[in-house]
Amino acid sequence: MKSTLTALALVAGTALGLPAQAQDQKNLVTILTAEDAQRQLMAMVLTINTVQAGATALILLCGSAGDLAMKDAPASATEAQVPMGMSPQGLMQTIMKKTGTKVEVCAICLPNKGVGEDALLDGITAARPPVVAGALIADNTVVMSF
Repeated sequence: MKSTLTALALVAGTALGLPAQAQDQKNLVTILTAEDAQRQLMAMVLTINTVQAGATALILLCGSAGDLAMKDAPASATEAQVPMGMSPQGLMQTIMKKTGTKVEVCAICLPNKGVGEDALLDGITAARPPVVAGALIADNTVVMSF
């Protein structure tokens, strides 16, 4: 019976666009709205450490934090911070490349900036609210907001 329920949960998650995961898989959704580089970088530091500890993650960038996703990002997103010598955007890209973590920009952000998805760094997409909502309510999910 338990394997039938697990199979049904995986099928339902797949239908919602969520990754197939075991019931005990830990999930992190990082929602980043902070505009200052130090909080942005700390959100990335905690996200990568959580993924390295075994969780899956989704990073959602909203408001001015959406600048991290832009090819033409402001200096605050790209300047290295001490003590790591990493920028918020640089660590975000490292997370994406090394862990496969998905990064999405709030669906409201792009039209209000007057740009399309072509302004985003490779691998970053506009968020689909129903998919993000599914990730937020998935079992074993922790939401971290900065």
